[in-house]
Amino acid sequence: QVQLVESGGGLVQAGGSLRLSCAVSGRTFSNYAMGWFRQAPGKEREFVATINWTGGSNYADSVKGRFTISRDGAKNTVYLQMNNLKPEDTAVYYCAMSAGAFRRPSSLADFGSWGQGTQVTVSS
Repeated sequence: QVQLVESGGGLVQAGGSLRLSCAVSGRTFSNYAMGWFRQAPGKEREFVATINWTGGSNYADSVKGRFTISRDGAKNTVYLQMNNLKPEDTAVYYCAMSAGAFRRPSSLADFGSWGQGTQVTVSS
């Protein structure tokens, strides 16, 4: 059974940086697209970034130029480097794995496995 475990969240001042990690076990990591999503209180879960099995990535407009998604096949881990953080980035951040190998997810529903989430709080 696949497991995704996020870490690296915390409290940071505006303009600061954090790096989130998501360790994957129970499935061949290298064949799957991975994604990061976030959910703020009272809001729906929203897309942040995805990375496919070749390393190609996509970002939400709100984080483009500030966040970088990457993956390390040797460690079965996907990362989200977050720079120049803003108070509106405050949310629980979730890691997700696409529902099928070599499948390019186009929506939240295309991700079949999720982590438990890690809290990111950005103070002004």
